[in-house]
Amino acid sequence: MIEFYGKADTASAALYMNKLCKHFAHKIDIQLDADQAQALFPYGQCLMQAGTTQLTFSCSAPELGGAAMMRFVLEDHLERFARRENLQIQWNADAPAAYQPDQTPS
Repeated sequence: MIEFYGKADTASAALYMNKLCKHFAHKIDIQLDADQAQALFPYGQCLMQAGTTQLTFSCSAPELGGAAMMRFVLEDHLERFARRENLQIQWNADAPAAYQPDQTPS
């Protein structure tokens, strides 16, 4: 299993997580609540968490191709939905403290 982690710094993390999930829900299974969501892609799964200052992604895929596809899909859609902020996901194969979710919004 390939695991990878990412974050996008934004004060609108919950808004973008909701937009991503509502869009993805037309094609894949999504479990969504106020501060986190689970997306079940055909090629892997991703847990998204919305904090006060960042949106984090904890993803896994059984194959390298699936991991690459998931990264592409998440990046492409987030960039489109957040074009005014020019958001980009910073990926890291490890999960150091900087890539862990921060506090959830009140």
